[in-house]
Amino acid sequence: MKANVQRFLEDLNKIELIDIHSHIDAAHPCARGLDDILLYHMVITELYSAGCPDGERMPDGIDCAYDEDYALRRLERAIPYVKYIRGTALYWLVRTILADLYDWHEELNEENWRRCHELIKSRNTGYARAKEIARKANIIKTSTELWRGREHKHDDMFFYSLEWAFFTRSQWGMNNAPLFELEHAWNEEVPGPPVPVTANSVYDFKRKIRTIEDVDAAINHYIDRIPYGEVTSTATHFSTDIRYFDVTRADMIEALKNRDHPSEHDRDVYANYINEEFLRGVERKTAAIGKPIAIQYSLGAEPLPFETGSKMRVETIFELSRIFARHPALRFEISLASASADQAWCTLARELPNLHLNGFWWHNFFPVHIKQVINDRLDMLPTNKQGGFFTDAYCMDWAYGKAKLIKQMYAEVFAEKIEAGQYDYDTALEVARQVLYVDSVPHVYEK
Repeated sequence: MKANVQRFLEDLNKIELIDIHSHIDAAHPCARGLDDILLYHMVITELYSAGCPDGERMPDGIDCAYDEDYALRRLERAIPYVKYIRGTALYWLVRTILADLYDWHEELNEENWRRCHELIKSRNTGYARAKEIARKANIIKTSTELWRGREHKHDDMFFYSLEWAFFTRSQWGMNNAPLFELEHAWNEEVPGPPVPVTANSVYDFKRKIRTIEDVDAAINHYIDRIPYGEVTSTATHFSTDIRYFDVTRADMIEALKNRDHPSEHDRDVYANYINEEFLRGVERKTAAIGKPIAIQYSLGAEPLPFETGSKMRVETIFELSRIFARHPALRFEISLASASADQAWCTLARELPNLHLNGFWWHNFFPVHIKQVINDRLDMLPTNKQGGFFTDAYCMDWAYGKAKLIKQMYAEVFAEKIEAGQYDYDTALEVARQVLYVDSVPHVYEK
């Protein structure tokens, strides 16, 4: 079995990969220091859990200048807790990235971490280095947020997704979140970054939603400003805390009366009304101009004070199925953070031609869950219903580390299936190629 895994891995490494979701910034596509590797937000969660005083993400935004002094202070406070996460899968990837890309093989500690930081800084952290790392992982194209493309600075490396407003994402203690998200976009003439995953409503918006006419104007503003020729997808989130049901215009008018003190029911009315009008508008627009885009939703991670936890109501899957069925002309792509729900979502994707499942998102990105999800989808879905690879990375270094782990997991699963007689070797390799490259992002090739 081990020999089969190694042989299959060697052939997998020859398959070109398309990363269908990341947050890599064209202005700094590689790690600028140890902080961009060790303080990746998924690792911060583990350090915070172990006792590190800092649980918030590192600063990140369109106008956010790199502050190395702040990064060094964060690293200094985090390093004492590294010894407690040495057994985790994510720290395994930290070690892999440092070893493979920087030839660093020492265990990080209070005595050597500054030297490691300087080593990473000393490398070319720009475009040439990013291309070098991408070639090492055999990643030929990466999707990133439109604003992170920095005016199409490196189009040979990136294609783009619009991640602007999250109408169906709840926020910690914010029942007005759907309106807040819509207001955020309504107050921008050009699509910019989304609000953080843990936001607050203390924004001084000039345009404020008070009436149903405001809602209509804001939705139309959003739909009209989607750059359909520039992006291959829109990326947003379905919160399982929100109940999904049919909402009338009269329901929305009634809920808007509670704009300043909305209940959870009001929140759900806002989310359902805005999302349905958004989907109808995109459906009309893309049909009229002949430029389809994929509608991507993440699912199964709900906000906590700093990050999120994995959560899925059992009713959510069938509540959402009505939305997908109502818009057969739209391509919906779901990224799950709940491994326990993956089999149920596979059953839904089997029944809905326009529903596709992507990758291993957030709380699923651990070897045991990755292998489970790969097995579920290979056994249950056609290859053109599953996108096998995305990294959710913020620098190419992490894209490399995640690519290495994902390919290892695919090699182990395929080796087991070959051993069991489910596939012969050539068929297994072709299925892998379809899932990781050919069928995973057909909308890229429709441009």
